[in-house]
Amino acid sequence: MPASSALAVERELKRAGTNDRAESSAWFFKTGPGQYGHGDLFYGVTVPEQRKIAKNHRELSLSEIKKLLNSKIHECRLTALLILVGKYEKGNEEQKSKICEFYLDNLQRVNSWDLVDTSAHKILGPELRNRDRNILYKLAKSKSLWDRRVALISTFAYLKDHDFKDTLKICEMYLNDEEDLIHKATGWALREVGKVSEPTLIKFLNKNYKRMPRTSLRYSLERLSPELRQNYMKK
Repeated sequence: MPASSALAVERELKRAGTNDRAESSAWFFKTGPGQYGHGDLFYGVTVPEQRKIAKNHRELSLSEIKKLLNSKIHECRLTALLILVGKYEKGNEEQKSKICEFYLDNLQRVNSWDLVDTSAHKILGPELRNRDRNILYKLAKSKSLWDRRVALISTFAYLKDHDFKDTLKICEMYLNDEEDLIHKATGWALREVGKVSEPTLIKFLNKNYKRMPRTSLRYSLERLSPELRQNYMKK
């Protein structure tokens, strides 16, 4: 069997796409002038289909994955990250370390919310589980919207272990962030904290709700009782 290649992956993606879905995706991911996704192109491939293609090319080399990450085609980058996540999950400690280093070296190509949300808590988060996490705070202070989102989403890897410290600290850092996509991510992160420990979420809200962006607050309250939600929103 011939070795898998970036070109083979892209050809499969192109065959699987539709023009209607490509137009819809271009609108959904805000690709107009001045919007966060400006310049992104689409073949119009569903995420389930991309997962199938990624599974068929799970042996793709890092050098070929890099070619996909450098593509202007959104699905090429997402499929590349799906392959990378699969390689990380099946790798040994040395391989995982190399993959995470590759991920960080190419982080500028993880440049949309779905790309971040597919990969950050599956690669960077687990890699830092038992290591120094200073890099998360470096990313959290970045001028790049996507770096900041990577920093927060990476911490999702720790929530099931009741390890909330980094999630809450970064959420607090983002209360004055100007980007709506960061407000949404902050609210989502807090909601996930609340799923594991509602008292931890309540403690954070009681301290910070007055200065939280309304989007962050609304997202964070979604799983609380109607009475609690109304109480915080009215305040």
